Amino acid sequence: MLSPNFNPFPELNTERLVLRRITPNDAGDFFILRSDKNIMQHIGRPLAISVNDAIELINVIEDLLLNNNGITWGITLKNKNTLAGTIGLWKLIKEHYRAEIGYLLHPELQGKGIMQEAMAAVLDYGFKNIGIHSVEAKVSPENRASIKLLERNNFIREAYFKENYYHNGEFLDTYIYSLLTPFKK
Repeated sequence: MLSPNFNPFPELNTERLVLRRITPNDAGDFFILRSDKNIMQHIGRPLAISVNDAIELINVIEDLLLNNNGITWGITLKNKNTLAGTIGLWKLIKEHYRAEIGYLLHPELQGKGIMQEAMAAVLDYGFKNIGIHSVEAKVSPENRASIKLLERNNFIREAYFKENYYHNGEFLDTYIYSLLTPFKK
């Protein structure tokens, strides 16, 4: 069984990015991300309608972290501390050595390789440091950009669930992608 310990918080650095802990000071930036219809169109979660909604989400992220049940990083550019997005192994299934990955990025930074860089760092950390055996991603079939990102990172589509998710008065389809560790024991 996985026994992660995220204390101290593992800050990850890449060529252009710092993946760091999300704090209450990020509430304004987080609200901008979670209230943007374009960013959230494929996320399947309600839009944030106030900064207080963002603070509540930050508290959920912090609770998962403190209980070692998941970890989410804030994505920042090295020359800025502004929250540009998030990425996390937000749901650990400890007994199965599995995690679910989730991510979002400000539209101005999409298409520039930012999420590719962040995902590579997070996957490397998850496999090498946490000891995860597999990572899953749930994605809307309409989210072509996310599907391309997953496939570029060697995720394989394992399932297509028809109308398995109810959101905003609609039943939505879901693809399930999965990636096994490249680091065999």
